[in-house]
Amino acid sequence: MAIQQTNGLSLILRLKISTDAAFSQVATAIGEAGGDIIAVDVIHVEKDYVIRDVTVNVHNDAHRERVVESLAQRPGIEVINVSDRTFLVHLGGKIEVQAKTPVKNRDDLSRVYTPGVARVCQAIHEDPSKAFQLTIKRNTVAVVTDGTAVLGLGDIGPEAALPVMEGKAMLFKQFAGVDAFPICLNTKDTDEIVAIVKAIAPGFGGINLEDISSPRCFEIEQRLREELDIPVFHDDQHGTAVVILAGLLNAVKLVGKRLPDLRVVVCGIGAAGVACTKILLSAGVKNVIGVDRAGIIERDRAYENPIWNWYARHTNPEGRRGDLMAAITGADVFIGVSGPGVLKPEHLQAMARDPIVFAMANPIPEILPEEAEPYVRILATGRSDYPNQINNVLCFPGIFRGALRVRAREINEEMKLAAAEAIAACVPEHQLNEQYIIPSVFNEAVVKAVSRAVAEAAVRTGVARREHAVPSY
Repeated sequence: MAIQQTNGLSLILRLKISTDAAFSQVATAIGEAGGDIIAVDVIHVEKDYVIRDVTVNVHNDAHRERVVESLAQRPGIEVINVSDRTFLVHLGGKIEVQAKTPVKNRDDLSRVYTPGVARVCQAIHEDPSKAFQLTIKRNTVAVVTDGTAVLGLGDIGPEAALPVMEGKAMLFKQFAGVDAFPICLNTKDTDEIVAIVKAIAPGFGGINLEDISSPRCFEIEQRLREELDIPVFHDDQHGTAVVILAGLLNAVKLVGKRLPDLRVVVCGIGAAGVACTKILLSAGVKNVIGVDRAGIIERDRAYENPIWNWYARHTNPEGRRGDLMAAITGADVFIGVSGPGVLKPEHLQAMARDPIVFAMANPIPEILPEEAEPYVRILATGRSDYPNQINNVLCFPGIFRGALRVRAREINEEMKLAAAEAIAACVPEHQLNEQYIIPSVFNEAVVKAVSRAVAEAAVRTGVARREHAVPSY
């Protein structure tokens, strides 16, 4: 199966073009190599030459080399530099710290720092809860990783994980106004990670765990939830689960089915697969069958992985055994959080009427939409270049915004269910269709709706410390 990129590459080619060479030669060279010119900018002009920046879209790295080679072979054209626009936006990092109050004179200095700050420190010392009022703690989340399960790249280490964590921090700020900071830990030791996060927790109002490999991620999150009094949320698990449930809530409306009547297959029983299963069970689904590389997770069978033992006790009520085909025959819903190409047309043909397929592997889904289209009623993926993108950014900014607003001690199952229902409700009934079961990540109503629903659920379940702070929008 050919690998398809989620997005092409956007290059900036700095070219020195002799006045003897017409720009049409540049356009021809790029066009013959299959490149797409997006913009042209003049950088410098001399009598004998012009330096221009030409922005070009290409498909991948090999295509990039063909475009550059095509230009280099033309007389009068010199390729000075090739820049990848994605790399350019990462230069020096993507986030920064800005002061909310300017320090323009000695009086300002004495208030934000010594001696005035001592009075604030003393007030917090006497009443630690005032840290939520008088410091960044009230609106700050730590995005914590050890770099062991980054995107589709796997264990690439904390330094290589940093661009992803920076991006997460950007999304927190842009979508929900939450200040987030990346914390990349140079350890894989579970005890050490727990100890470090506990030690830095006083400076944060919440902890977002990210890209930590399974099964360690389960223990790390569970221990931190038990030992901290601020929300701890592993987004790879619960963010994925919340948004998938939101999409499913709308999908079943279209096919005229009820959650308790569904037979759901979850493929890939790692962090996301387990979390998806738990939230589906909490939402009322009764029949979930889990499948991994070794086949169906069998009812009441003993496994070395303790999470799989939980899974075996709570799923597969029919006692199915065998491979993916054995699991998916007669199923209403397939949820894939596994790998590319595991789902075939024959699997889809064996499903019940009006199949719902969430093929979430990224960047290559379990089945390409073009292959699945003839056999499914509703299809969703994690990709932005197809309809129905299941994207965690629909979830985590609003969840933390709501939790921080009411100073919740945790993010519980009721809050996650409320978030899923709020996301689903952002697609009005008159707009709901097979190509639109989930709102756009740029729908400004989503964060507001999720924030309010989560805050209300926190108050309702007794984990909020500021019950009057539920947002009014």
